[in-house]
Amino acid sequence: MRTSIHKEISNSKLFKSQLLTWAQQFREVVFLDSNDYPQKYSNYDCILAVDAFTSITTDYHNAFEDLKQYQQTSKDWIFGYLSYDLKNDTEELNSSNYDGLQFPDLFFFQPKKLYLLKNNELEIQYLNMCDDEVDEDFDSILKTTISASENINPIEIKQRISKDLYLEKVTKMLEYINRGDIYEANFCMEFHAETTINPLDKFFLLNDISRPPFAAYLKNNNYYLLSASPERYLKKENNKIISQPIKGTSRRFIDNNQDEISKSNLASDPKERSENIMITDLVRNDLSRTAKKGSVEVEELCGIYSFLQVHQMISTITSIIDDQYSALDVIKNSFPMGSMTGAPKISAMNIIEELEETKRGLYSGSVGYFTPNGDFDFNVVIRSILYNSKNNYVSFSVGSAITALSIPELEYEECLLKADAMIKVLNSN
Repeated sequence: MRTSIHKEISNSKLFKSQLLTWAQQFREVVFLDSNDYPQKYSNYDCILAVDAFTSITTDYHNAFEDLKQYQQTSKDWIFGYLSYDLKNDTEELNSSNYDGLQFPDLFFFQPKKLYLLKNNELEIQYLNMCDDEVDEDFDSILKTTISASENINPIEIKQRISKDLYLEKVTKMLEYINRGDIYEANFCMEFHAETTINPLDKFFLLNDISRPPFAAYLKNNNYYLLSASPERYLKKENNKIISQPIKGTSRRFIDNNQDEISKSNLASDPKERSENIMITDLVRNDLSRTAKKGSVEVEELCGIYSFLQVHQMISTITSIIDDQYSALDVIKNSFPMGSMTGAPKISAMNIIEELEETKRGLYSGSVGYFTPNGDFDFNVVIRSILYNSKNNYVSFSVGSAITALSIPELEYEECLLKADAMIKVLNSN
């Protein structure tokens, strides 16, 4: 079904930029970049999938079953996204808040052309119908020049929830927590603008100042995602399932001593640790639904990892999938990810819907892929810019976990810290 060709790449960093620039001619693009971040569970440094042979686009109704049939029928690589609002397919929930982006709830495609990079080894996989184009395409990629367009006017970025309203809403969430309705919930707010941007330029900027392990550029005609995500949602490797939720954030500093203090404070902060442990327990419970009995393990609890913008607290939970369940069953039983919802999950999602002002859509959803043998790898869509080029709507959202120990003012400051990179990118050349 596919022709596989191997090439040696002398400058992988340049090649990745050339590859994504060349890909802009196609209607469908998924580009995934690990940015050479050291991680235990990593198969590729970079993947590019372009040009749909087949695809599926749907709303949340019966979405997981439709995707399951598509994945099992194609028996090939498929790439795409799961929006947060697929929660409405698995539970009696709804999404009625404002939606300026209007992305479909689910989109996946089977690419005609696929590039897989590991170190300096490139594997090119083309469907047999177009394998005569490999050499011409490869030469074209190597001749591609990288240039940035000028951002002439500053962008007026608006905040959907004012500071006063944010503090009011977090106070309301704390009332729910103190009443015992929830233990924790991830509360988010949107920043938005009505403008045109060059999505490729903005992705290069965002990725360069963040260099996260789960960066993603997605294009589906007029819909764009530019993601600098540091978080893995879920990975299947043979019969092993891996989830790595992030809960806990602290600022980076140029001064080494200040930076180490910030890192140490994060590791010992009781609020941050309690956030992480609660979500770890939630993920353990989610994975247990499709796991062989006794196979769910916490490989690492509250590990501290440093990125260019922030330090993060990450836990790693694994399980062995029971033979009676499919790859999609694992995703459906753990979606949306615990780090972006709360505990108990359904109660938290209901309260999130009540207090947030914007439909989340692809934000806090997931982008990734399935392999022909049914393995998969998906990120968490955070630290991301979303863009609808048809209605010139640009959006990004940020959030934080609210617990009984939360101080509304500090939660607001954490949101601004997370928003800083996206604001800089949107107003930079």
